[in-house]
Amino acid sequence: MTNQKILIAPSILAADFSKLDIEIKKIELAGADFVHLDVMDGQFVPPITFGDCVVAAVSRLTTLALDVHLMINNPERQIEAFAKAGADNITIHIENNPNPQTLIQAIHNLGKKAGISLNPATPVAAISEIIPLVDTVLVMSVNPGWSGQKFISSVEEKIVQVRQIIETCPQRPLLEVDGGINEQTAQRALSLGADILVAGSFIFKATDYAAQIKKLKCPPSPSL
Repeated sequence: MTNQKILIAPSILAADFSKLDIEIKKIELAGADFVHLDVMDGQFVPPITFGDCVVAAVSRLTTLALDVHLMINNPERQIEAFAKAGADNITIHIENNPNPQTLIQAIHNLGKKAGISLNPATPVAAISEIIPLVDTVLVMSVNPGWSGQKFISSVEEKIVQVRQIIETCPQRPLLEVDGGINEQTAQRALSLGADILVAGSFIFKATDYAAQIKKLKCPPSPSL
């Protein structure tokens, strides 16, 4: 994949919220391509993170596109609020959306890009008919809920399967991988066809954000 465009989306879930403005500026200067915002409601996943007010605040702090990942129940009640708050891409989950086509169309009608996500235990077949309708496909490589988890290696086959479907789509949605991303797992995900890497702890727990982002964009070659 020599001509592959690698995009990095730091997840602010791992940032220091006491100085969020500084954290956002640092990743922007470090070469990030998006800001990834994990919205959790304490129902679809156990933790509660933040809502559209934080998305609105972040949108005022950066010119980077906002990649909003909704890990919430009843997202149809909230997408307009997140769109108005400044989300550029809104991703929903297949696991709690029995009629995702309607919601994807609603996101597009709001002038936003739409994404579909699946958890590690969810088969790719659950989203195969949805992939041609979206702009991004987010494969979770950890069980959603907490920052700092280890990459689940069995997800690699899902990345391959999603890539194969994407290659048949005229609009070629971007393939995003989220969870446990570091130098080694980045190389694996990219080699399997990922376009966007979501990384939280790997970036925000380091002292040099630019160096960490560079490592993800130029990961080590696989061992021979």
